[in-house]
Amino acid sequence: MTVPSVREPPVAPRRATPLWWRGLCYWAYQYKKTWRSSVTTSFLFPVLYLAGMGLGLGSLVDKHTHLVGGVTYLDFIAPGLLAATAMQIGANDAMYPVMGAIKWMRTYFAMLATPLRVDDILIGHLGWIAIRVSIVASAYLAVIAAFGVVASPLAVLALPAAVATGMAFAAPVAAFSATQEKDIGFTTIYRFGLNPLFLFSGTFFPVSQLPGWLQPVAYATPLYHGVELCRGLVLGRLPLSSGLGDAAYLVVLTAIGFLAARRTFAARLVV
Repeated sequence: MTVPSVREPPVAPRRATPLWWRGLCYWAYQYKKTWRSSVTTSFLFPVLYLAGMGLGLGSLVDKHTHLVGGVTYLDFIAPGLLAATAMQIGANDAMYPVMGAIKWMRTYFAMLATPLRVDDILIGHLGWIAIRVSIVASAYLAVIAAFGVVASPLAVLALPAAVATGMAFAAPVAAFSATQEKDIGFTTIYRFGLNPLFLFSGTFFPVSQLPGWLQPVAYATPLYHGVELCRGLVLGRLPLSSGLGDAAYLVVLTAIGFLAARRTFAARLVV
């Protein structure tokens, strides 16, 4: 008698790792060289900012004026600094690293010599920037909680709100950086973009204190929506419709920046 052979059940094929993940892992590997100093400053800067601005200046503000928005100045400024820091990290990491990967180190071209495509390179790099923003934002949230500012369980949602704020700057700035041959354009972004936004988008004082003609400009800036979203979540004072509108604004701006970056990356990398 012949013994019938027993057929082994088919083995499901292993799902291949997305190619963009390879690009993200490269930037994570690079970060291994500097993570110690980066983590230190991620905790040190918010402590210094909140101690100097929130407690130092805040003691004068609370003593000589009415409460800002019904809260102490420390409670007002802390979530705003969270969003402003996310803006700075997102924009910074989309400037020199992007231009350097094209012009100086030519990292992107080395990636293109592998199976990675332009989209994989872009998504991987933006994904890493999102992780960087989340690391710094987590540190900021921890410090804010230590200062006693957190007033609502919704504060945990301030982390994705901060990441959305950072990416609303990172994607458009990456699209711009891919077109640059010199870094003078980055100075212009800082001087006429990031610095004014840092000062006049509701981080340090309500936008309603600005001149009437300037208020609509402030309301249209992405940092204003990031500040409002983070502040409302941390303090538990965010109307649902307002929060959804702020989040939608940041997501749409990120999507527009990503589509623009796809074009500028392809134009620069595909010869």
